[in-house]
Amino acid sequence: MTTPNRWLPVVGGVMMNMALGMFYGMSIFMLPLEKEFGWTRAQTSWVTTIGLALIAAWYVVAGYIQDRRGPRPVAVVGGLLFSLGFFLASFTGSLPMFYLTAGVIAGTGSGFGYVVPTSVGSKWFPDKRGLVIGMMVGGYGAGSGVFGPIASALIERVGWRSTFQILSLVFLAMTMTGAYLLQNPPAGYRPEGWDPSRARAAARGGADVAASEMVRTPTFWALWIAYCLGTTAGTMVISQLVPFARAAGHSAAVAAFALTVGAIGSASGRVLSGWISDHVGRLNTLRVMLLVSACAMPLLFALRENLALFYALLALVYYCYGTQLSVYASTSADFYGTKNVGFNYGLLLLAWGVAAIFGPFLGGRVFVATGEYRVAFLVAAGLSVVALATLFLAKNPNAKPRAVARV
Repeated sequence: MTTPNRWLPVVGGVMMNMALGMFYGMSIFMLPLEKEFGWTRAQTSWVTTIGLALIAAWYVVAGYIQDRRGPRPVAVVGGLLFSLGFFLASFTGSLPMFYLTAGVIAGTGSGFGYVVPTSVGSKWFPDKRGLVIGMMVGGYGAGSGVFGPIASALIERVGWRSTFQILSLVFLAMTMTGAYLLQNPPAGYRPEGWDPSRARAAARGGADVAASEMVRTPTFWALWIAYCLGTTAGTMVISQLVPFARAAGHSAAVAAFALTVGAIGSASGRVLSGWISDHVGRLNTLRVMLLVSACAMPLLFALRENLALFYALLALVYYCYGTQLSVYASTSADFYGTKNVGFNYGLLLLAWGVAAIFGPFLGGRVFVATGEYRVAFLVAAGLSVVALATLFLAKNPNAKPRAVARV
């Protein structure tokens, strides 16, 4: 039997994640909904909190199913639910309905769909795992950059209800095509010419570890805590980006383009840092990005009124955030194997789910209480510092011990 071209699943994964990634652009709908229904910023922010938390929670369930049933059924369910959530959101008439459709249904679909490209890519590309997983999840980060401005233009022309409906049809076509292309490699597959014994520690990978054993290791919990605290900064900005840009005095067009800038930064971080981590190590890459994030967050708030610096720092914050979504996924596969990667990484991704709750809550509550985002940005920077310190407790179990010189 001829082995399929291993780059076709990458195409399918990027296509799938680009559609699902529009969930990051949900803030484009906040102002029209607030204007029509009189809702507050704290109220509309909850849809992002609900959706991101469910993405993480359902990722665990979907990962467990995929490890046993294969990727395509899970991808189909994810694509159908995500598209349905957007379509039903067009009939929103109350906050509970908005939460149910755009938050619960779309978030559940995104959680099911998001697990597939990461797991499939890690199995097809043990030799380029960081790069390929970065490309896969980079599609998710790029989704809001591609569809955010499109949604903004559509809202101006046809209204937010029709925009939800149009996007739902586009996303249905993209996710079903992606699901068709996503498949696991044959049993025992190895890329031609790849010798795992000669690979770097970052690309070598270890034995397949069961989740019950993984959660008993100190390294898993160090990764979990660092992941949670480090991504809080990103989820806070994502949930508030368009309102934050408008509060800084920028126009609607500038705020909409900020989605594109952020998406470019996030996608770049996922791909470029994924590739870098293949060469300098996963943990080293994460530590540097956490340090950069801790510095960039306060600067973004302080220099928000300068358009060029606003875009540059926003891209940097998103770059650091995207790096974590990419490199932690590769780290999980390296440290604990690929057999159970869907479920194992799902447990680690729950840390991001907690950040998805805390980040939007932090941004929305601080704005309501103070009328600005200053405290939220400072707290997020502090959490990045704590994440950096925690990450030094994590150790790569597959790293070769250093040779000890004999005297």
